[in-house]
Amino acid sequence: MTRDEKKLIIDSLTEKLKENPFFYITDASGFTVAEVNVFRRTCFEKGVEYKVYKNTLIAKALENLDADYSKLADGALKGFSGILFTKETSNLPAKVLLDFRKKQGKKEYRPVFKGAGIDSDVFLGEANLEVLATLKSKEELIGELIGLLQSPAKNLLSALQSGQNNLTGVLKTLAERDGN
Repeated sequence: MTRDEKKLIIDSLTEKLKENPFFYITDASGFTVAEVNVFRRTCFEKGVEYKVYKNTLIAKALENLDADYSKLADGALKGFSGILFTKETSNLPAKVLLDFRKKQGKKEYRPVFKGAGIDSDVFLGEANLEVLATLKSKEELIGELIGLLQSPAKNLLSALQSGQNNLTGVLKTLAERDGN
């Protein structure tokens, strides 16, 4: 591969990383071609893109980003590396990995989770995969917050509406009493 070809790949990967704020790096060594194809198809069906790159090219692309991904470059870029990209939600690639592993039904999990970059934060190691899978998306958190903010207003409206009949009855009784 020539320098120009490498530069082109690094520039392309840098743009892809900038466009996708959530990316996961995996080690898929030991995959057969058929298994890789099944994994790619699974990713595609879930709205996640999976590509394999050389570690040196990934490291150069990470250096071009505004955030500091040096921990990710040092800790995750060994062996055979593939990247899962998504724009949608931060936990989607983690869920795809866990679902794919569950369907495999093997003791040895593949692909192995090496690390992730999520909105400039770095997560390293297999132990973080479960945590990342349970993270709520930005949209889910906003929805919960709106629900919590609306709850007191709904309760107040409900109390006023149910009390409206009582209030009307009290006012009517007071008006009749003052009239007599």
